[in-house]
Amino acid sequence: MQSTPMYAPASPFSRPIPAGANALSGMYRQVGLETSVTGASSHHLVTLLFDGFLDALTEARGALLAKDMAAKARALSRAIRIVDEGLKACLNVEAGGELALNLRDLYTYISLRLTQANLRNDHQALDECTQLIQPVREAWLAIKPAASAQAAQGGMEVKA
Repeated sequence: MQSTPMYAPASPFSRPIPAGANALSGMYRQVGLETSVTGASSHHLVTLLFDGFLDALTEARGALLAKDMAAKARALSRAIRIVDEGLKACLNVEAGGELALNLRDLYTYISLRLTQANLRNDHQALDECTQLIQPVREAWLAIKPAASAQAAQGGMEVKA
């Protein structure tokens, strides 16, 4: 049975592989991402989404400073897609109850602020989104040891 990578090079969650002198480093980065995703736990996949989101915001800040509006738009589009198609899409409102509803509302607000940041070239909106997502990411990272220990004791796989 042959496994296929979860994200193709054209995925909105990965950076495009550059041409020219940086092509090899881009290919190594892509292979590294595909290796991380293949066989990863659901907990690790969500962690990769948080990290990709923060990476996209860092790219957007750099593009704003460099006045590269095309790169800024690509980075913010990537961040919005990670929030909408990754973080928000994987929420289970029925099982998660009020917490999942609050996260869904937070992710909706973050998407709105990123859209505004793109339209207005607003550094403060980017900072706000970083400050909003960072505690959620830290809380997510903090639950991993407990979830792993519970899976080991129960002999069951952890589902996010």
